[in-house]
Amino acid sequence: MVTILLAGLPAIAALATGLLAALASPWWWCAAGPALLLASVAAYDLLQRRHSILRSYPLLGHLRFAMERIRPEVQQYFVERNVDGAPFDRDTRSIVYERAKGTDAEDPFGTELDLDRPGTDHLVPSMSPRPVATQPPRVRIGGPDCTRPYDMALLNVSAMSFGSLSDRAVRALNEGARRGGFAHDTGEGGISEHHLAPGGDLVWEIGTGYFGCRTEDGGFDPGTFAEKAALDQVVCVLLKISQGAKPGIGGVLPGTKVSREIAAVRGVPEGRTVISPPYHRVYRTPRELVRFVSRMRELAGGKPVGLKLCVGSRREFLAVCKAMLEEDVTPDFIVVDGAEGGTGAAPLEFADTVGLPLTEGLTTVHRSLVGAGLRDRVRIGASGKVATGGDIVKRLIQGADYTNSARAMMFALGCVQAQRCHTNTCPVGVATQDRRRARALDVEDKARRVQRFQEATVKSALQIMAALGVDGPGDLSPEMLLRRVGPDTVRSHADLYPPLEAGQLLASASVPLAWADDWNAAHPDRFTPR
Repeated sequence: MVTILLAGLPAIAALATGLLAALASPWWWCAAGPALLLASVAAYDLLQRRHSILRSYPLLGHLRFAMERIRPEVQQYFVERNVDGAPFDRDTRSIVYERAKGTDAEDPFGTELDLDRPGTDHLVPSMSPRPVATQPPRVRIGGPDCTRPYDMALLNVSAMSFGSLSDRAVRALNEGARRGGFAHDTGEGGISEHHLAPGGDLVWEIGTGYFGCRTEDGGFDPGTFAEKAALDQVVCVLLKISQGAKPGIGGVLPGTKVSREIAAVRGVPEGRTVISPPYHRVYRTPRELVRFVSRMRELAGGKPVGLKLCVGSRREFLAVCKAMLEEDVTPDFIVVDGAEGGTGAAPLEFADTVGLPLTEGLTTVHRSLVGAGLRDRVRIGASGKVATGGDIVKRLIQGADYTNSARAMMFALGCVQAQRCHTNTCPVGVATQDRRRARALDVEDKARRVQRFQEATVKSALQIMAALGVDGPGDLSPEMLLRRVGPDTVRSHADLYPPLEAGQLLASASVPLAWADDWNAAHPDRFTPR
């Protein structure tokens, strides 16, 4: 037996030497390495407890996660039609891109929309069009208590904070606003050097976190507010009550975006997620809200002060109107934010289900102010998916004096609707604090695009108004906007939302039946009726 083993040693040694040589060869690893790797992954998939699909389908289950990762891009570039993408379809995005680049936003062969679909709006052209206005109209913002009014453009940059947007994006927006002569809403994240450096007009928005005028415990600091409101670039101040995409909850800025600079601007800890409270500390009743508006105007040196809200209860807004009447104090403007408005981060349930769309919210605010006899003292801005000249005209007919746009302005900056605003991985450098990604955005080029988009869109609105047979916004009427409500039924905006006469709610005998319960239940000292 020993002899046999000794005789076999050379063969065993030769086999071992060959095996070691094979293992040392890169060709063996090229062939066997992937197999070993796949076997290891499969073993891990079978043993891990987090994903059931991987335990059932090791290796193959990873294809599902890979497809989910690229699903938005596949959907946008290969599946969706020109008219059914969301939140903005390809046709709308293309209009913005083309106008921002200075090219003609024109399409051949006619509309791709189903014009017979219920819910479709139609503007009513005139058989006697008017010449197109050569100078865009401005809207004077400033009520009887305002000593430093401001002339607002028909289309302005809506609220987007530094933090949600990169520093380069903020600079490009403000530089575009300066060149085009329109206003730039700061968002509730405070005023940064990137807002101030270009020199464009600013609407300083104050939210529940009071960023930029905040005490150490998170309250409102009147001294700091007065100091910053005195800046020449701050032309208006806006108190944000709620936001269309998430009314009833505060704003959210993920901690990955809270850099040292942003933390200093907002007065919050670096690197921590910033969640604004859902409510204001400065008021609890309609009367307290109205009084705080008056205080803000005094602290701002007489500059226009406004409110921003996503409308929910008509009864609550009527309570604010009653407080305005009793205190003889009104905001200089109110911005109505529709539930279809955008956000950098919000719970899906709030974005989908809470708050009124812009049409209902805007008509509620407009008619309430008219009925209370206050409409001549308050200007109304509209925000929520405003991207084209048709959108501007539609909102003016529904009661707005001017409009604001956020996401369309982002498209002008180069946004591709990747919908990664909350992840800090925006591929075009707009909604990120990643320096490497933000570097992709050229401020000079994008500022020109923002200016061109705003100019071309306002020009389109003026062309549409001329086609309706009017010389300007003041001549528009609700009868010029129709809505298909059924397969064979079209009704005018005036029929769907009957207008009120000026002061009609003030005389009990003239209050319309549809408004009586809400008007009688509204109280200036409480939001929730008893």
